[in-house]
Amino acid sequence: MFDLLQKCVRVGEDLGADFVEARYDDLTLRTLQRTDDTWKDIQVKSRMGFGITCYVDGVSGFSFTAISASKGVKMATEKAFKMARASSKAASLKLPFERGSSIKSKKSDTLPVKIHPRDMDLAYKTDMVNRAVETARDHGESIRNIRGVYGELHGKKMFTNSDASEIDWEFLVTDLRCIVTSKTDSGALVLGKQGYGGSIGLDFFKSKGTTPEEIGKNAGARAKEQLKAKACPAGQFRTLVENHLVGVLAHESFGHLSEADFVVTGGSPLTGKIGERLGTEHATIIDGGYPDIKKTGGLWFPFDDQGIAGNQTIVLDKGVLVHYLHNRGTAEKLGQEPTGNSRAVSFMFPPIPRMTNTYFTPGTLTEEEALEQLGTGVYAVQTSGGQVDTDGSFLFKAIRGYWVEKGKIKHPLREVALSGNILDLLGKIEGATKDLKMYSGYFGGCGKGGQFPLPVGLGGPKLLVDGVTFGGQASS
Repeated sequence: MFDLLQKCVRVGEDLGADFVEARYDDLTLRTLQRTDDTWKDIQVKSRMGFGITCYVDGVSGFSFTAISASKGVKMATEKAFKMARASSKAASLKLPFERGSSIKSKKSDTLPVKIHPRDMDLAYKTDMVNRAVETARDHGESIRNIRGVYGELHGKKMFTNSDASEIDWEFLVTDLRCIVTSKTDSGALVLGKQGYGGSIGLDFFKSKGTTPEEIGKNAGARAKEQLKAKACPAGQFRTLVENHLVGVLAHESFGHLSEADFVVTGGSPLTGKIGERLGTEHATIIDGGYPDIKKTGGLWFPFDDQGIAGNQTIVLDKGVLVHYLHNRGTAEKLGQEPTGNSRAVSFMFPPIPRMTNTYFTPGTLTEEEALEQLGTGVYAVQTSGGQVDTDGSFLFKAIRGYWVEKGKIKHPLREVALSGNILDLLGKIEGATKDLKMYSGYFGGCGKGGQFPLPVGLGGPKLLVDGVTFGGQASS
């Protein structure tokens, strides 16, 4: 396959391209979904083809083909070159970059797992879903419905370019989740969710704490707890934000603002703010493709789709903005190093600046110490989505929460909607717990630029924040 990729580079350069990138994906996607006693979705898809990018005078042209033949890749390369040449005449923003050293991948760039999903049959995977659903039924109450879902995405990614790089590695994401919907006496619907995903093998679901039975049990128990939960009061409260929700804040509210394609066009409020203090000393945010999967979880992504290694990039260092997330062109434009953040959801899309694993770094507190310092306020846990704006404003709904008084959890909360602006929140962070947890998976993901769903990782410790608005805008 490298022969075809290298042909793309030769053809593009012979036509007059300044630089050419050629990549190949051969990925398998499997989705399983059971609702109550009915299987709603059992499917397998293939995502295989070539994506070619040609650069002319700092402007890129992109084309793709699913035809694994010399004629097909030649035609796609010619199309990419023609698009770049035509666009270069009218483009107002040009992002040329210098050639670099050749990069060669190693065997260790593919993450090893004990039980790879490709080695297990359909019956093994449907059994995992069944076990989660049946256990959830045993531990729930007033259940409206139960969904069990499983997904896997894995396969080969290959890349070469005008630097003569040769990259060959295996992508992997596996995900198992259970979602229980229960109905309160007043008719309100409440959720209980539990699941695990990321660059993990199926052996992960044999470990204590992460078996299908424990996933189902926790989902059912959490929905049952929500039946008696009180509505979250409206106003501004001191808050302890749980690891997953912290990761969502890092990704959605801050990470996108640091992506350099927004920065170079002036579309980000972080434009021109390198070296400025944006948060407290407890606010450090990192993005990188090399998490410690066994210790923290997350997404394994050793190279981006421009062949740059997935660096551990400190974006915010103890409250000070120090770096953006780049592709090669934006890095050259802004005088920083490429960060390994040029990604595409598939071979059918051009790579653009995207996150890998984005997370707040841990602190020194235990959960008990964080609750004690919280005093009276809200402990917000998990998230069921929300919305963000390009100025950093956010509105997220936590699946569940707890009201805390004098450092002790008093009762569960529902309807926990929190809002604010990430640049304001960063200045209110008072501390962080020791436990760093990363989350990733097959379901959901990032949707920037219409490229959805791109697997990403996110997470952090629990963060103690002095003042978050719940239930809309707080009254003055």
